[in-house]
Amino acid sequence: MAVLNEEQEMLRDMAREWATNESPVTEFRKVRAAGEPQAYDTTAYATMAEMGWAGVIVPEEHGGSDFGFMSAGLVIEELGKTLTASPLVATTVAASAIILGGSDEQKAKWLPRLASGETVATLAVDEGAHHDPSVIETSVSDGKLSGKKAFVHEAHGADLFVVAAKDGLYLVEKGDGVTLTTRKLTDQRSHADIAFDGAAADKLAGGGESLLDDVLDRARVLTAAEMLGMAQQVFDTTLDYLKQRVQFNQVLATFQALQHRMADLFADLAQMRSAVEAGLQAVDGGFGVARAATIAKAEANRVLHTISNQGIQLHGGIGMTDEYDVGFYLKRARVLEAAWGSSSYLKDRFAKLGSY
Repeated sequence: MAVLNEEQEMLRDMAREWATNESPVTEFRKVRAAGEPQAYDTTAYATMAEMGWAGVIVPEEHGGSDFGFMSAGLVIEELGKTLTASPLVATTVAASAIILGGSDEQKAKWLPRLASGETVATLAVDEGAHHDPSVIETSVSDGKLSGKKAFVHEAHGADLFVVAAKDGLYLVEKGDGVTLTTRKLTDQRSHADIAFDGAAADKLAGGGESLLDDVLDRARVLTAAEMLGMAQQVFDTTLDYLKQRVQFNQVLATFQALQHRMADLFADLAQMRSAVEAGLQAVDGGFGVARAATIAKAEANRVLHTISNQGIQLHGGIGMTDEYDVGFYLKRARVLEAAWGSSSYLKDRFAKLGSY
């Protein structure tokens, strides 16, 4: 496990306490039942922003705390444990794009709004069914952006989109020339296809040619942090269930075959944590980010897929019923596994990175 400083421990503990007491899975059930397009509790997100979580990576001069990605990952991991629905990951990724590529004017305009929770933002990259940033047809002419984006996370609640075009990243505000079409995915969160038709666009001119890749790497490690929290919770919930469930007049946890399965999952979880924390630390250190981020997301995909499957199997058929929470984690897992690169895509990317 990563060695945390005192501020990081306090931040993690605060996030853990708030998520456990104020945002358990029952709150996600309420969000799901409400059926609002943005698919999160705006009051809860306002509270997160008040606690400074929306500005963890934002520099102090723009209203943030500048605690870095490791600190942001700690918060996101705790929220992942309770399936807290919020645009925190999406907004943090968008803020990273502005920090990396924005002008002084763009930073001054947007970062304080993102840090305060006044503005919600998200990243719009993919144009097809699979993540492939090498295939982008969206274009800009005379400051007007046109094109289509698919499966944009947290799109309905977003006021600002960081959009990948042929020649770089652009900031596009919700409004004229921006049309959303809802996509219903199994996790019951906000996803949409977006059609941009001559929408006013402001280019992020800094960051160099690698800006999109750099932003995507940050999206991968933050998504992996959420997946880590989910995997940890499924493991803990399943272990508690095995200790309580009685079959053939014996507690399930006494069966050696099940003990071996849980031991394997424990080892997988430890490896996943190591990879995710290494990815977060790499971003903060600015060294080996592409490789570390690719490994982090690939391991998160592998381990959460396994643990969510095993969680259902070890619960038995009731694990997929709505009465039990464990099924929600599997559904969210399948969506996040596809976000910013499937396992096969990430393995291919790592191989190409290693060849340079």
